[in-house]
Amino acid sequence: QVHLLESGGGLVQAGGSLRLSCAVSSLPFSGYAVGWFRQAPGKEREFVAGVSWSGTTTEYADSVKGRFTISRDNAKNTGFLQMTRLKPEDTAIYYCAAAAGLWELRQFQSHYWGQGTQVTVSS
Repeated sequence: QVHLLESGGGLVQAGGSLRLSCAVSSLPFSGYAVGWFRQAPGKEREFVAGVSWSGTTTEYADSVKGRFTISRDNAKNTGFLQMTRLKPEDTAIYYCAAAAGLWELRQFQSHYWGQGTQVTVSS
């Protein structure tokens, strides 16, 4: 059974940094694009960032460009989201997902999702 496990969330002050990890098991990890999404209370889930299977292509939501960096380590079946200059509006549950490609990620056509990790940014 495919399993995605996020970690690294927590409480941080505005301007701080966090690094999220997404450990993937039972999936040919290097054949899938990996993405991060977030959902704040009362809001719909939104795309945050995605990285192609090779790691050479990345995409970001406008709200996080220049502050967040997505990456992956195919040898360790793990994806990462480095978040810097965090803002209170970044507060949300962050989910990782795997899909056939970046287009599928952006279209929310991911078959595999993690359970999420809470990120809270205090002002």
